[in-house]
Formats: sequence, structure tokens, C-alpha cells
Amino acid sequence: MIDWPTRTLGELVDEGGGFIRTGPFGSQLHQSDYVDDPNGVPVVMPKDMTHGRVDCSTIARIDRDTADRLSHHLLEEGDIVLSRRGDVGRSAWIGPEDVPVLCGTGSIRVHPGMPTAVHSEYLRYFFRSRLAIDYLEGQAVGATMPNLNAGIVTGMPVPIIPLTLQMIAAETLRSIDDLIENNRRRVEVLEEMARATYREWFVHFRYPGHEDVPLVDSPVGPIPDGWEVGVLGDLAELDRRNIQPSKCPTEAFDHYSIPAFDDGQRPAIDLGATIKSGKYLLSSPAVLVSKLNPRIDRVWLAAPVNERRSVTSTEFLILRPRKRSSLEHLYLLTRSTEFRDALTALSGGTSGSHQRAKPSDFLDLPALMPPAGLIDQLVIAVGGQLQLIRTLRWQSVELGALRDLLLPRLVTGQIDVSHLDLDALTEAATA
Repeated sequence: MIDWPTRTLGELVDEGGGFIRTGPFGSQLHQSDYVDDPNGVPVVMPKDMTHGRVDCSTIARIDRDTADRLSHHLLEEGDIVLSRRGDVGRSAWIGPEDVPVLCGTGSIRVHPGMPTAVHSEYLRYFFRSRLAIDYLEGQAVGATMPNLNAGIVTGMPVPIIPLTLQMIAAETLRSIDDLIENNRRRVEVLEEMARATYREWFVHFRYPGHEDVPLVDSPVGPIPDGWEVGVLGDLAELDRRNIQPSKCPTEAFDHYSIPAFDDGQRPAIDLGATIKSGKYLLSSPAVLVSKLNPRIDRVWLAAPVNERRSVTSTEFLILRPRKRSSLEHLYLLTRSTEFRDALTALSGGTSGSHQRAKPSDFLDLPALMPPAGLIDQLVIAVGGQLQLIRTLRWQSVELGALRDLLLPRLVTGQIDVSHLDLDALTEAATA
């Protein structure tokens, strides 16, 4: 293995004519400057940095006039933004589709400049390596809220492999990320197709053969004749088998947690020694519904694999269908807007960020019980779509593991990329 030389990030950026700069101060960007306009200019905060890219799902925005006033903080294609406080290991690379976008108050901008000694895309992945994250976390100041400044980032040591190897390393890792992104987009389309079917059949009552079924009065309003009004407990039961993973410290578990859900619904692979609290055992496919902050749509159609035991956070309620339902029906029911509103209404807590649904109340939520034959038809209609969604997500898990395995070796030049068969690796990862 070649021991490549290192240079500081500041030296590399200066050589390329770039700079390292913190985002605007709070006195420059006020809460009143943010707007609800979906066409406003996004402002990248640490929470918006996901998998090395900007996640605009909950991003704050400002109007064009405010962006023009802070124009020297507008990011350019090829820039990297870092989290300046809190989770200082976060970063995001700015692609052409991201601009215009502003560096937020909690972020630091790295503008690499011309690629004289380092490529922007190489830095994109270098910042996601443990080498970079360990440095930033180790240098951050503040015990309660770790903080970075431009000086710390400027002094970061960067291994300098030849520019051609930098590009090959970046292209290799980007190709894996592209496969994961393609899977994500396919999942979005399939999810919407399945949810649209549920809405048509079980909300608007436009299911196959509905023309011949009259509506009758019920405690919840008109419903098709032959349907019944019950509670969720008539359709599902809770699984609460407990396990203490810490008692198996060397065993690897698939860990279904709230952070894992928010990270793309990819269960983390954690050793028992690192899972300190008790969990629920997940031994077969189930619907996981978060009881924490139920206003946030966190419903997981989980399908554990045989290679490892699976555990879930106790913040999830594990639902298994009774005879009057199915996994597909339960999943789409608990993801429906009507169910989400009812669950949110019964949840309590000390603040909006710590609301929880009680399991007993959860099972008492009203639910319509359609004829068994219609549930069978739903399984036929959407079962293949939901199965493909699970397959694509598991492929993304394996691709992510492959990328994370290759990343530190590629960005430090430990792998001879000229002999790397990426097609064979990705095929094995998704088999």
C-alpha cells in the first residue's frame, strides 16, 4: 500500500483559488426572513444534509431579495457544506440541480476552486469517510454542543492521491450512489401507486364491484353495505416480545430504529454491545408504526432477513394482521391521512416534539372492516408493488454497505482501482 502524502484542506483550497467560509451570522439572517413559498431559495442547515446530499423535504426557504442580500453565501455547483454545530460529521455536496441554495447559519462552506491538486467530487466523498469525520468530531469544541470554525476545517489533513485516481474513486462511489438514488425514486412511484389504490377502494369506496353495493348509515358516516365499523384491534395485534441485545455483545443485529427509518428505511447493522437498551424482537414481516410524534409519517413495512436477528426500537409498535386483514392492508391503512390524523389527535406529551401514542389507545382507534374477499383482492393488486419496494430497499442497504466498505479505501488510495470490477461487486451486493 502506498503511503500518500497529506496536505491541509486550506492549502488545497488556496491553491485552487477557493475559500472556506462560515454561513451568515444570526444577525444577518433572522427567523422573520424565512418564507413558506415552495419556490423560495433553500437554506442548508445541518439537518438538511443526508447521505452526502441536500435533502429539501423539510428545508427552510428565503425569498429572492434576501438571497440577493446574502449573495456571498450562495453556494455553487461543486461546493461542499459541513455541519458547524451539533452533528459535526454531516456534509453535503452541491450538484447542478441544487442551485440556487444558500449556506445556512449552522453550516460551513468549502469552495474548492479549480482542481489543481484536489477534485471537488473527491472531497465530496472524503468528507463522508471516517478519516474526515473523526478529525472534525475530535477537533470540535464544546462539551454540550460541539462546534467547528473555519480554522479547524482549514487545518484538516487530506491524503493527496493523484488526480486521475481521485476521479476514478469518486466515479466509482458515485455510481453506487446513483443506483441507490434510482431505487429511491422507483420506491416513491410504487408507494404512491399502492396508496392511490387504497384511497380509491377504502376511502372513496370505488373498489371493484362497488357499483352494485349501496351505501348505508354507520357511526362514522355512509359505508358500503356489508362493511363493519370496528377498531384497529379487530384487524391487528401487537407483538411485544422483548430482547436485550447487550447480552449478546458480539452478535450483529438488524436494528430497526427511528434514526434508521429517517435514514432511508434502512435498518442499521449493530453489534449487541452497542445496543444498550431493551428492544422488541422482530422475527417475521410486520408493520412498524412509530408511537413517537405520530404526526410524522413513520410506518415501516419490515421484512427481516434470515442472516441476522432483527430488533426494533420500543418507540415502534409492531403490528401483525388478524384474519380480517393482511400486512398490505395494515400498512396502507396506517399510512392513510385519515388514520394519521386520528392517531395524532389521541397522542399526548409534554411538547410537540415528544408526543407518544399509548398502545392501548392505539388499538382502540376506529377502523373499517371490509369483506374478506376485498382484502384478498387488495393483496393481489398491490402485493407485488410492496414486495418490489422491500426488495429495492434491501438492495439499497447492501449497496450502501458496499459503498461504506469501499469509501475509506478509495479516498485514501488503498485499493488499486485499475483492477476493481464494480459491476461484479454491485451484482453480488444486490443478488
